Amino acid sequence: MNLPNVGQSDGPGRGVVITGGASGIGRAIADAFKDNGDRVVVLDRADGEGIVQVDVSDEASVQKAFAQARKRLGRIDILVNSAGLLTESPLEEMSLSMWNETIAVDLTGVFLCCREVVGEMRQQQWGRIVNIASQLAIKGGTGLSHYSAAKAGVVGLTKALALETAADNVLVNSIAPGPIETPLVEGISADWKAAKRSGLPLGRFGVPAEVAPTALLLASDPGGNLYVGQTLGPNSGDVMP
Repeated sequence: MNLPNVGQSDGPGRGVVITGGASGIGRAIADAFKDNGDRVVVLDRADGEGIVQVDVSDEASVQKAFAQARKRLGRIDILVNSAGLLTESPLEEMSLSMWNETIAVDLTGVFLCCREVVGEMRQQQWGRIVNIASQLAIKGGTGLSHYSAAKAGVVGLTKALALETAADNVLVNSIAPGPIETPLVEGISADWKAAKRSGLPLGRFGVPAEVAPTALLLASDPGGNLYVGQTLGPNSGDVMP
């Protein structure tokens, strides 16, 4: 079978940018791409060796960080948006600042980072964007209305951008993990986590290494070539679309 040969195809040495790649799911994804032979630049608010610092909610910070990443990589072939913020509050008690901060990091940050790479990917006629959403985008979560809304926005943004770019061989998809054992969920109450765990068909939370292969799949060629605007759900059975 002959497959289309448009732009850059799969192979070692692709330029990969991963936001929120210093810990949790982002770190596992960064490690997976490195093991695959890709060249990876991690963007994170944390300060660490080899990490480009960024505040994904700030336009100027994003522009500066991607300029540094582009300088290191030469070109950006793959973007994984994994930076995120998770706090907990009933909606009636939620402050506007908590709402705004979550939307800024978890949704606006995805928009800003996607906007930084779409033009060059279209020009290259090859690109892959993977946005980390959440199964709560589909089913919601008690005390997590702001987070659920932001992640639902990520799913919608993913679909819309996928329609804009697919003709240029730039494929945009999202991953909606279930509860994963990461530093992000450490601040959520023990009662919430216990209730969630008891309701999972698999009976347990996932770990980051169980999510990372999905990102590799979506970025692969030919394995990921037919995924356009899709949301894949490694979620312990929490959501069955």
